[in-house]
Amino acid sequence: MQVTRLYFIDAVRAFAILMMLQGHFIDTLLMPIYRDKANLAYNIWSYFRGITAPTFFTISGLVFTYLLLRAYAKGDDKARIKKGLFRGLLLLAIGYSLRINIISWLKGYFNSYFFVIDVLQCIGLSLIFLVGLHLLLKKHSYFFSVVLFTIGCICFVTEPLYRNLTIEGVPKFLSNYMSKSNGSVFTILPWFGYSAFGAFISTVFFRHVHRERFKVFTIATFFIVGYLLIYQSSWVLIRLSGITGIELLKESADYNYLFTRLGNVLILFGVFYSIERFLKQSIIARIGEKTLSIYVIHFILLYGSFTGYGLKRFFNQSLSPYEAILGALLFMLVVCFISFHYAKTNTFVYNLIRKLTDKVKDYYHGLR
Repeated sequence: MQVTRLYFIDAVRAFAILMMLQGHFIDTLLMPIYRDKANLAYNIWSYFRGITAPTFFTISGLVFTYLLLRAYAKGDDKARIKKGLFRGLLLLAIGYSLRINIISWLKGYFNSYFFVIDVLQCIGLSLIFLVGLHLLLKKHSYFFSVVLFTIGCICFVTEPLYRNLTIEGVPKFLSNYMSKSNGSVFTILPWFGYSAFGAFISTVFFRHVHRERFKVFTIATFFIVGYLLIYQSSWVLIRLSGITGIELLKESADYNYLFTRLGNVLILFGVFYSIERFLKQSIIARIGEKTLSIYVIHFILLYGSFTGYGLKRFFNQSLSPYEAILGALLFMLVVCFISFHYAKTNTFVYNLIRKLTDKVKDYYHGLR
């Protein structure tokens, strides 16, 4: 089987991580007085910032499932499944660890902030869900595609049902995955929907990427479907509501940010897939390969993970627009620089965790 690397994916990830860096920096440190929704520049910045998370979730589902399908086609996906589960659990662990304040814990103060769910936990859990779906449906390729597409649609359309969900009588450790009432930034619904759509796209790529004119057709499809999702998806939902009498479809259309953002993501895919030949071995592609380490480093520097001392502690909502913009540019450069020099350490940590995991397994089997 011919191995095809999708170079545009690394470029998309690089774009998303850089948007996240500047977005988090400016949102955290910009003075409230300058957050003017009547200001065109602020609105443009805010709109593009809103594309970041959907892009991360969609691209993670695409990459992960594409690699699973490729391994299964070669006749051995067991290693990839184990690696995927390990990756999912690792993201969960890192997501929680970044909210640890060691100094506070040593003083005997434990904040429930530790249980707040963020993007890493949701992506990690999404990868675990995708492994489960792959195990169930890998022998039924087309049905797998249909299920992924259906799950994505259901997650988005049913969003009004859980938009303001509160869960009582359940530990925060669990309820925070479904409810934002305790401060969770992300919840598994609706965000798993983006991962499901990304996985669906990966099934299309896997089946047809080797065909002649696939790239041209796919780029056109990204732009056309993206445009329709942005400007016509609400109209379609309202029409479907009128035809079927399902009020939920109209409620979904009234606050239709999910399908709209998916349209933005597809347009972004189309742009970077169009210029893919210029991206091979580029600095952009290299940044796209470092998204996890960049995320961890930026969280520590900006929010003060482990110590409580980050930029937010000293400059929270205190910068002017010019200071915020210049600071964001410098912040991106510093974080990326640290990340590139952190690569060897990153590999070392991965290998150390795997060795510790293997030792625990060996010890457990020895007890049995």
